[in-house]
Amino acid sequence: MDLSDAEAGLEAWLASGFHGEMDYMARHGMKRARPAELVPGTLRVIGLRMNYWPQADEPQAALADGRRAYVSRYALGRDYHKVMRARLQKLAERIAEEAPHGFRVFVDSAPVLEVALASKAGLGWRGKHTLLLDRSAGSFFFLGEIFTDLPLPVDPPVSEHCGSCRACLDACPTGAIVAPYQVDARRCISYLTIELKGAIPEELRPLVGNRIYGCDDCQLVCPWNRFAQLSAESDFAPRHGLDRAGLVELFAWTEAEFLARTAGSPIHRIGFERWLRNLAVALGNAPSAPDVVAALEARRDDPSALVREHVAWALARHEAAASGGIG
Repeated sequence: MDLSDAEAGLEAWLASGFHGEMDYMARHGMKRARPAELVPGTLRVIGLRMNYWPQADEPQAALADGRRAYVSRYALGRDYHKVMRARLQKLAERIAEEAPHGFRVFVDSAPVLEVALASKAGLGWRGKHTLLLDRSAGSFFFLGEIFTDLPLPVDPPVSEHCGSCRACLDACPTGAIVAPYQVDARRCISYLTIELKGAIPEELRPLVGNRIYGCDDCQLVCPWNRFAQLSAESDFAPRHGLDRAGLVELFAWTEAEFLARTAGSPIHRIGFERWLRNLAVALGNAPSAPDVVAALEARRDDPSALVREHVAWALARHEAAASGGIG
């Protein structure tokens, strides 16, 4: 549970401003690397993982079709926070029946260095894309923790197996993996489409492609994900056809439709305005076609200034393409 070796890296990452607008990453100082300060009395952290790779349309096919919307595979189904937290709570309570203990469970919901803890627990090693990797399961899994006051034996970490591979660095559409084990979130498409509240930087918009919520490129090219295991959890199965939906179709959703169809989904938290912002960028990158332009024209006067800005950018792209300005 000693994460002192991770503190310097966290401090340097924050000092570089790589966290962007994610102020919560800095808000708790080094508490993120000190579990006993987050939950007093904690002696051990039980690290766990849960596969989420869904039975869904081929991701590469969706990425290759500029008229389709790409949603990160983890977000196609039900919100993992709820699903995994419930499982962890039951497990911790079951442990308490045999060995009474004080505990708290976390799933990406508190200042916790999840990958560092999982590495210490022997669940895998930190890949060059900064995600946890396992030789038998790749990286398509969620992480969760049980903080406990039980003095449990400590599992040894596993060795790293990235070697000289740099597939993830080379595949990142925006160059966000600025060095092995170093991600500048301000360039990461997951950050741009999920965490960023304002306008997506104009120079990065063409690089976003048709990714409307998150990005999996660094994982899709990772050789270890040949061993990714399909999830048996029905809650992670695609909902509302999001693994094969078209951009024009999704851009036509009303706010009521968005709220209803993303209820219980990770997508719900970005809200309708950012959903339209992301779709407008993707439509600006889509092959020019009458229905694409018509969809954008229909929202040219959207009530949101943020949406209007991105729609105007997208329409300008298509106007430029029509006049030969974009190849």
